[in-house]
Amino acid sequence: MKKVRIGFIGAGWWATTNHMPLLAKREDVELAGVCRLGLEMLQTIKEKFGFPFATEDYHELLQQNLDGVIVTSPHHVHYEHARAALEAGCHVMVEKPMTLNAEQAWDLVNLAKERNLHLIVPYGWHYKPFIQQAKRLMEEGVVGKVEYVLCHMASPTKSLFGGGGAPPSQWTPTIAAPDPATWQAPDQGGGYAHGQVTHSSGLMFWLTGLRAKEVTCRMISPDSEVDMYNAATVVFENGALGTISGAATLPDGVKFQVDIRIFGDEGILLLDVERERVEVRRHDGKHQSFSIPADAGEYDCDVPPNRFVELIQGHGSNDSPGEVAARSVELITTMFRSAAQGGKPVQV
Repeated sequence: MKKVRIGFIGAGWWATTNHMPLLAKREDVELAGVCRLGLEMLQTIKEKFGFPFATEDYHELLQQNLDGVIVTSPHHVHYEHARAALEAGCHVMVEKPMTLNAEQAWDLVNLAKERNLHLIVPYGWHYKPFIQQAKRLMEEGVVGKVEYVLCHMASPTKSLFGGGGAPPSQWTPTIAAPDPATWQAPDQGGGYAHGQVTHSSGLMFWLTGLRAKEVTCRMISPDSEVDMYNAATVVFENGALGTISGAATLPDGVKFQVDIRIFGDEGILLLDVERERVEVRRHDGKHQSFSIPADAGEYDCDVPPNRFVELIQGHGSNDSPGEVAARSVELITTMFRSAAQGGKPVQV
């Protein structure tokens, strides 16, 4: 069996806690190279996961005859690193937010298409069975034409964005701790919108196929240098309206909230990851409810790294493609532009 050769650009908290341990268990994967700054930590990671090659220079990594590259570097350099990997002929999984600039996001999407390469963003909730069920319902047209969407997310991330920098306690760092500059510096993509609304909005766009046209937004940052609360009104290209909200301040240990309610001219789809709910309410009375196991909505990101390998091998579907991530990026960047102007409507 030919092993899929994977390289990492960026090797911080999330890569060493989630992606590397998962892929190290696969017999069909070779962890071929790793790149990050900091020689001592780089050597520790090389030895821990058995990387034969380690460097602080990503150009050197991309010369290692790789099949795929996983970009988990700080948010503000995702574009530079993902683009270089695509140009080197590698399939790419790039962490969210895919970029901090909408034009750059669409450039990655277009470049991947031109080179016939996979571009996947690891949105873990997309691969949950009950959320896959919601996607099938939407593809069947269960709500009809989408006219309004509510998209809300809240997380126990107050410390990550505004405090000591610790992640939620269920993801205790194993080797490397989160870098506060990634999460708490405005110019590097810190804050709740880039860090968490990227999840909920990506899910909304994947389910609905919508694309934002105009955004009106307010953000506030109590005791923080970056946004902790977001509230936006969106006009989508098809004329539908939406409300997008985010809150960083759930108590630690409390379940994440992601609540998406999709209203169409034929009915409503209700999706809630906190209470594990998928329900359909239709005007013709053909309602549907589904039995979902308790705790099925708890976040994990086990499937996307494995799916990335499968896509490289020629099978499996990309349920978190770059196109969806790019729509999230253009929404969030426009939210920031509107908030900076005191909540004025801004065109995407």
